Amino acid sequence: MSYDTENIFAKILRGEIPCDKVYEDDYALAFNDISPQAPVHVLVIPKGEYISFDDFSSTAPAEEISGFYQAVQTVATQMKLQEDGYRVLSNIGANAHQEVLHYHLHILAGCDLGRMVKAGLV
Repeated sequence: MSYDTENIFAKILRGEIPCDKVYEDDYALAFNDISPQAPVHVLVIPKGEYISFDDFSSTAPAEEISGFYQAVQTVATQMKLQEDGYRVLSNIGANAHQEVLHYHLHILAGCDLGRMVKAGLV
């Protein structure tokens, strides 16, 4: 599968679609989700063209990987999420319901997030 340069996150990175920016550096852009699933729901996307965690972790240069994850930590710290806790997750592929084929992490916080997965799946 090749990267689709017309996906919504690629358009946001190019400035074609606005976002409610939370943080930006050379490696990542973080912004509030337009359909939040928790009181705090921030998306963090790498600036490179990566489809999924698998693609990102196997093809991105080490500096970009490190910079991206440091950006995730910076967002959590700036938003003071450590005290009450937060969740970081990534959906990869059809079974996980990945909606945008540009690697991204969700930072969720601001309430009791419940179990990690729906009860009864195992």
